[in-house]
Amino acid sequence: MNIELQTERLKLTPCTDESILEYDTPEYELGPHIGMYLENLKEDSSVLGWGVWLIIDKQTNKIIGDIGFKGKPDDEKTVEVGYGITASEQNKGFATEALHRIVSWAFNTNSVNKIKAECLEDNLPSIKVLQKVNMTKVLKDNNMLYWQLIK
Repeated sequence: MNIELQTERLKLTPCTDESILEYDTPEYELGPHIGMYLENLKEDSSVLGWGVWLIIDKQTNKIIGDIGFKGKPDDEKTVEVGYGITASEQNKGFATEALHRIVSWAFNTNSVNKIKAECLEDNLPSIKVLQKVNMTKVLKDNNMLYWQLIK
């Protein structure tokens, strides 16, 4: 299954060994979550789309970050989303653009009714992104803020 999502400036493609090689980018570092996801993908191909997606700048064809879900929808049709943009590409609206697109993709699968997110209470850029996609803050616990968006 080859899924690719497009926005005005971005291409979102599920993270696989192949897509990492295709869009290899020196500034983008593969975090530990990528390795764990690729291991899961080898064991269960149905997690494709419900894990990490690479965010690719259409102009440069380089990876500028990643976004994705922390696993397949649960029994309550809920997924948790997370994202990160490389430092040099932050504050350009890329995270918001990518998040809008992946949220609409998830809701259109009919497998998802609720999307959750969390961030540190002092992570103002992330808070702004979550607000721009109309997520609602539902809980503050210690230094963490918890968000949700209902279909």
